[in-house]
Parts: sequence; C-alpha cells; structure tokens
Amino acid sequence: MSVVIYTTKTCPYCYRAKSLLKRLGASYQEISVDFNKPLRAEMAAKAGKTSVPQIWINDMHVGGCDDLHALHAKGELEKLLT
Repeated sequence: MSVVIYTTKTCPYCYRAKSLLKRLGASYQEISVDFNKPLRAEMAAKAGKTSVPQIWINDMHVGGCDDLHALHAKGELEKLLT
C-alpha cells in the first residue's frame, strides 16, 4: 500500500488529511510543494488541480481532504489502505 500526499505548511486541510491518515495507522509519503514551482506543476499535471492537499493511494488519485474524509465516511478508505 502506498499513500502520497502533496502539501504545504500553511494548509489546514493538509493537516486534517494527514491527521485522518495517522488515526487510521496509514503511513504516507509527504511531498511539500512550498516554494517549489516544479513540484507544484508536477502535482497539478497529475491531479488536474492546483489546490492542496492532493492525495494518491496505490496510484489512484483520491483528491483532496474532503474527498479523503468522504471515503472514510462511506467506509471505503480503510479498504483502500489495506
């Protein structure tokens, strides 16, 4: 299982998403796009969005914080994390 999350240091949604992943015991690779235009452009090209966080689980683009929490509310997030 692989989780990748693109973040910035000032984004409260990034902290919410990481908090949920931690509560569920999921490890993740965090990629900070603070002051890094090439990484932010890479994220935007892959996600089709420029907002953070952008989250992938096993190469599947989940979306942002609200999308992650919606998956959790439906009981689907845990399945993806196993």
